[in-house]
Amino acid sequence: MSEPLEIVFLLGCTGCGKGEAGRLVARRLGAEIISVDSMKVYRGMDIGTAKPSVETRRAVPHHVIDAVDAYETYSVADFVRQAEEAAAEITARGRRVLAVGGTGLYIKALSEGLFEGPGANAEVRGALHARVSAEGAEALHGELCAVDPEAAARIHRHDERRIVRALEVYALTGRPITALQQQWDRGRTRHRCVYVGLRRSMEDQNRRTNARVRRLLELGWVEEVRRLLGDPRGWSQSARQALGYPELADHVAGRLSLADAVEKIKISTRQFAKSQRTWFKRFRETRWVDVSADESADAVADKVSAGVGA
Repeated sequence: MSEPLEIVFLLGCTGCGKGEAGRLVARRLGAEIISVDSMKVYRGMDIGTAKPSVETRRAVPHHVIDAVDAYETYSVADFVRQAEEAAAEITARGRRVLAVGGTGLYIKALSEGLFEGPGANAEVRGALHARVSAEGAEALHGELCAVDPEAAARIHRHDERRIVRALEVYALTGRPITALQQQWDRGRTRHRCVYVGLRRSMEDQNRRTNARVRRLLELGWVEEVRRLLGDPRGWSQSARQALGYPELADHVAGRLSLADAVEKIKISTRQFAKSQRTWFKRFRETRWVDVSADESADAVADKVSAGVGA
C-alpha cells in the first residue's frame, strides 16, 4: 500500500460477541466492516462459521466474506490484498474501517505486512501432507511441539496448513519459524491501527461456546457439512479445517456419533480460544474491554466505542 490507512480492529475469541458488538459500533462510527476471519471467506460455509446473514450485511456493509468457493484455496496474501483494497475504497467514500475478527495471523498480516519466510518446497510439503493423511494432523502438531513449542501454542492441532508450513520451514532452515519471525514481531505497523479486544471470563466463554454449538446444530450445521462433502468439485484442505467441520465430517462418514462429535467440537473450540489468546498477546497496544455474562450487546458496544475514542 502506498498510503497508510486508519483501521480500527475489534478482536476477541470465537463466540465472545464481537460480531454483534461490531455491527453496533460500525453504525455509531459510520464504519464498514472488514471480516478478519479465515473461514468466513468460503461460500457455502455459512452456518458453522456463524456468518452474518445477507440482511445483516445489507444493513451494515461487510467485506472479505464469501470471497471464494469452498473447493478453492485461500491464503493470507489473498486476504491482505482484498482487505487493503476494501479499506482503501471505504476510506475513499469517507467512511471508517472497522476490522472485526479473531484470526490472529490475518490481523497481524493486515496491520504489519506478510511474513517473508523461505519459499514453498513441493517435495517437503508433499511429504508432510502425506504424513497428515497417514498419521493425522494431531501427530504432526505433537512433532511441532518438540521443535517449536511457541508456534505449536498458537496453531490449532487441526490446522493442517499452518502445522505443515511451520514444519516445512524447520525442515528447510533448521530453525523454528518463530525465530525467523522475530523481526516481523517488532510491531512496525503499515497502517494507523487501533486495537480493541473483548475479554470474557473462562466460565462465561465456555458457557457461550456450548450454547453456540447447540445453536449452530439447530440451524442445520450437519446438513451443511453433508452438502459440502457431496460437492463434486471437492472441498479444499484449507476450508475443511474450519472449527467443528472435521468432527461433523467424521460424523457424516459414520466414524463418530453426533454426541461424540459435539463433545469434540466443544473441546476443540476451547483449545482454539486458548491459541487465540496466545496470538492476541502480540498486539500489545490492545485496549481490552472486560465483558460480563449479563451485559447487553449495546452496553458492550458503548465500551468498545469508548475504547476507540469515538
